[in-house]
Amino acid sequence: MKRPPLGSHPEQGSGTVLALTLGFAVLALLGGLLVLAQAGVMASRAASAADLSALAAADAARGIASGEPCAVAAGVAGQQGATVTACDVVRGEVVEVATELEQPFLFGRAMGRARAGPPP
Repeated sequence: MKRPPLGSHPEQGSGTVLALTLGFAVLALLGGLLVLAQAGVMASRAASAADLSALAAADAARGIASGEPCAVAAGVAGQQGATVTACDVVRGEVVEVATELEQPFLFGRAMGRARAGPPP
């Protein structure tokens, strides 16, 4: 049986197309994972800023630290790169704080909430 001349086979080059397609698929998956990882990091940073702000505000509400609780929370959040979107002093010594990161995420903003008060 005689072989066809080089370059005339109908499937020649299909391996290259398949390799490029798989390469682009892998790159798309890695891009998606990168976006998810960034969302997780931003959510963690917003939650940490809320935790620290609520703890500092609760100390101010109990008289352990000086200052007005919500102003203290705003200062601590600012040091973490976040802003306080809500601050409520509940029952005198318990503080609820909501924060939002100043750097917007690709698909929105990362927000965190925390509540702190005296030990039980």
